[in-house]
Amino acid sequence: MLYVIIVSVILAALMELNKNILPGFILLVIVDIAFGILRRRVIVGNGRLILLTGYAAFTFCAILVFFMTRPPVKLVPAYNGSKPEYSSVVETDKGKVQGVYARNGKVEIFAGIPYAKPPVGKLRWKEPVEADPWKDVLKADHFAPMSMQPSNGNIYNSLAQIIGYHDYTVSLEDNYTPAMSEDSLYLNVWKPAGEGTKRPVIVYIHGGSLQTGQPWYDDYAGTTLAENGVVVVNMAYRLGVFGFHADEALKEESVNKTTGNYGLLDQIMALEWVKKNIAAFGGDPCNITLAGESAGSACVSALCTSPLAKDLFKRVIMESSTVSAPAPAHSFRLFDEAIETGKELYEKTGAKNIEELRRVSAEKIVSFAAEDHHITIDGYVLPETPYEAYKKGNHNEKAILMGYNKKESAPFALFLKIKKGNIRDKLVGVLPDGKEEYADKILALFDINTDEEVEKVYKDILSALWFSYGHHCLARQAKKAHETCYEYFFAEENGRLGSWHSGEEVYCYGNIPKASGLYDRNDRKLSAIMFTYWKNFAETGDPNRSVSGENTVVDIYGSLKQSGEENLELPVWAPVTDVKRVTRFETGSTGFVREIQDPFSKLYTIFDEMYGFGE
Repeated sequence: MLYVIIVSVILAALMELNKNILPGFILLVIVDIAFGILRRRVIVGNGRLILLTGYAAFTFCAILVFFMTRPPVKLVPAYNGSKPEYSSVVETDKGKVQGVYARNGKVEIFAGIPYAKPPVGKLRWKEPVEADPWKDVLKADHFAPMSMQPSNGNIYNSLAQIIGYHDYTVSLEDNYTPAMSEDSLYLNVWKPAGEGTKRPVIVYIHGGSLQTGQPWYDDYAGTTLAENGVVVVNMAYRLGVFGFHADEALKEESVNKTTGNYGLLDQIMALEWVKKNIAAFGGDPCNITLAGESAGSACVSALCTSPLAKDLFKRVIMESSTVSAPAPAHSFRLFDEAIETGKELYEKTGAKNIEELRRVSAEKIVSFAAEDHHITIDGYVLPETPYEAYKKGNHNEKAILMGYNKKESAPFALFLKIKKGNIRDKLVGVLPDGKEEYADKILALFDINTDEEVEKVYKDILSALWFSYGHHCLARQAKKAHETCYEYFFAEENGRLGSWHSGEEVYCYGNIPKASGLYDRNDRKLSAIMFTYWKNFAETGDPNRSVSGENTVVDIYGSLKQSGEENLELPVWAPVTDVKRVTRFETGSTGFVREIQDPFSKLYTIFDEMYGFGE
């Protein structure tokens, strides 16, 4: 029976990781019981062959149970529990929508509102077209499918949650696979419950290397912001090949002579929808802050210099990425490179022209996202690089809140074996082509003695190269333009992501789970401080001052009252004056908010030379 126990435990674990439906676990127990009865009555004493046949039959039945009870594909509900409580009806320019209540009736969520026609068939690789109107009230109670993206399956995602996030919950409410579709141009609105007008608005663009991601993830959900008076909008946009494929034939058929930035065009159309409709949800169309993280922040950075996005937002929040450097390290390429990469899609699919390429299944095309997923200079969305635009003083935003994390590169270098003997070769592999000599200049900055030091140095260089340097460039550009800029350095460690890439989001959007033991009271206090900064910035453009003039921390977790600090004064976050200094966010005896020397500043002089940065 030891074999049966081992197989059953492994299979049950795999079924949980795969999100198999509940009947699967019941069937597995039935198979175990049936085998136990047969083993006692038939198998035992009838020879080794019968015993082996019985074990084989058990294994076959157990595996059959796994595949028979795989999770269904479903839309993700915008509400908790089995039954939604519907909110008020809001009228948009295309029709009426009705959302659901969250947070004990304090927040209304309107999920899955179409802002463009499905970009399928002849609309694949076309500029987005406004959604058609509808007659009946749209029940906005489920998030729409995520955009087409490479999928590793539920088991991989669950293991990533365990290994990467150290955060996994066994639940009977998530036994399904979230829907994915090429038809994904929908947005979600979180608003304070009830009537209200002229509330600040945050429009958020999710990250995921422009290849993956969805606009409903808990870490950056708008619930806490809405509970505290901010209207939040998250949108899906075309990803990978669907959002950033460039083709001369597509450029020729476009009335705007554009190709390669369909994902950005989706985001612009979503912003236009917000401008037209957000007042109906109590938001102020003249007070919109555009925010994003990682690749979403890269998009925000690009939209800051797009003439198509002019007057669609007032200020920006950029977390852990920009495309402001002379040659951005990721999420970006020049037009000729985009066209050359686009040609490869014909070879890989066998299509002979763009009409045939549009008929290739989305499931086949999505696998090429890794090679074809970058913002480009198309002459329409982006007439020039953001770096060149800023040099000329051309940008759309009035104020910037931005920053990066201490260990940005950690998840991207998780399985790399970096040692003294190979660090130079590894570094050459991530530097721009033809810039190998800069590897020696960079390594000369560090005193490296052990392999442990080598690994840390390499990860710090990657963090600076891929993430912080772009923010440093933008800080200088903003200073030259006399634009107010606030820059942070997030260094807090915890039991989950810590200061890894995206680790700050759950803090600044106020979404640390109240029951989570991976964060302590100080984490929640830091989160309340950061959340207050983000909320204040959306309200007034100054993270230190709310619309009412208050400078106290919003007690979003109730932990301040428990510790007698309910009137905690918000630490002053000074705007950038010295571009070599940043404001650190980290709990500790030296204060949660403190201005420090940029820890990667010694690398920037070399990067300036390597990339050709000029004021």
